[in-house]
Amino acid sequence: MNKYDEVLKLLMETLQANLTPTEVKEDTYEIPVGVSNRHIHLSKEDLYRLFGEGYQLTKLKDLSQPGQYACKETVTICGPNGAIEKIRVLGPVRSKTQVEVLEGDCYKLGVAAQPRLSGDLQGTPGITIIGPKGSVQTTEGLIIAQRHIHMTPEDAKRLGVEDGQIVSIQVNGPRGGIFNNVAVRANDASVLECHLDIEEANAMNVNCIKKISLVK
Repeated sequence: MNKYDEVLKLLMETLQANLTPTEVKEDTYEIPVGVSNRHIHLSKEDLYRLFGEGYQLTKLKDLSQPGQYACKETVTICGPNGAIEKIRVLGPVRSKTQVEVLEGDCYKLGVAAQPRLSGDLQGTPGITIIGPKGSVQTTEGLIIAQRHIHMTPEDAKRLGVEDGQIVSIQVNGPRGGIFNNVAVRANDASVLECHLDIEEANAMNVNCIKKISLVK
């Protein structure tokens, strides 16, 4: 190799080592993580029963997904074996009430909730919900949130996946590992983010500043 070739090789290596963050990001499968605790989505009818006719939710803070927010309001949920207080209400109101709990909560409540995607409520158990103005006994709607990844159709194309696909994710670090059965949820109303509940996150030492890797 002559001196000209050596200089050219060194220049190319230098350029490759100084790629901008945007260029690097486009070639990776790293995805931000959102960690959620137990919470509840209320229908307008149940909101009124629990908090009073015409009641409006009080926004506490915006969440990562567009249009979603945590509310000041909380409720208590009751099962055959016990109750859990201060369940955070998330807005806006939905067409059906949905209660998302942790696996460990099921033992305290005495219920048999199963992992489901949001909105997939058919055949799920009901729960008693108590608010400051009344109570509601639902016939369905209690779930454990199935881990999933929100993304736009453009994100899905870049990552080589499609809406509804089941993938795996990898977490690095001393307590890291692989989570299987992660659902892809691709639509124009989403921001790229993997959602885990707090039990899953604690098991692998994941927090909201950490990123996971997509394994297809």
